[in-house]
Formats: sequence, C-alpha cells, structure tokens
Amino acid sequence: MKQEIENKLIDKNTKPTSMRILVYDFLSSQETALSLSEIENYFENADRTTIYRTLKTFEEKGIVHSIQENTTTKYKLCHDDCDEKTHKDWHLHFYCKICKQTTCKEDISFPESMKTNFRIDEIRLFAKGICENCLESLQ
Repeated sequence: MKQEIENKLIDKNTKPTSMRILVYDFLSSQETALSLSEIENYFENADRTTIYRTLKTFEEKGIVHSIQENTTTKYKLCHDDCDEKTHKDWHLHFYCKICKQTTCKEDISFPESMKTNFRIDEIRLFAKGICENCLESLQ
C-alpha cells in the first residue's frame, strides 16, 4: 500500500514524505470530508503546521479538494484525473445538519462536457440538509 501511495504522489509531482504518505493513507480510508482539526486529532503527535502544509500541497497538486463549510475548510481526496490546473470535483458536497458530516454526492454533478468559450477550473456545489442515514433514524 505504501508503494502505491508513493507512486500516486510522484505521479502528481509531489515528493512522497513520510507525513504525506500517512495523511494520504488516512484520507483514503475516510468516507466523509475532514477538517484540519479532525485530521490533526488522528495524528496526535504530529505538528499541526506540517499537516496543514501537507493538505495545502495536496490541494495545489490536485490530490485533495477543499470544501468550504461556513468558517471551516474540510478536505477529501480527489479522483486521479484531477491535477494542478483543474479539480474535477464537479459534484455536490452535502452537509448534514444532524450528524454534522460532509459527504461527496457524486451522483449529483455539474456536466463536464458543457461547451463554453472559457475554461472552468473549479466548481463548488454545496448543500445543507439531512442525510439519508439521519432521515431514516427520524422515521
């Protein structure tokens, strides 16, 4: 697994440091987007600045996309076809008001094939409501 992560980072022109490999591995196991604090809590002994710089580098290189949620930024791994110029996370980011989780709803997306005379580098689609799990528990 470590070699696979190293190769993915190298493919994105990112030096595979120990912390970058650990952060990538952790994010790849998450179903929801996570804030810096949530990621930092997982790595108890790691420096907050190092984790922040790792996430910023990942964002610049098309490895993660950020989701702005009120005053908090959350991070989720991108698909392999994102790169330094274009994030292809043209799907809905959904925040549940009950469980407080942010998830990517890839079945609800903006069409990439749209014909334009300009280049779209990034689209941010964000919605708040109640997720399917919380709705089920309310019934």
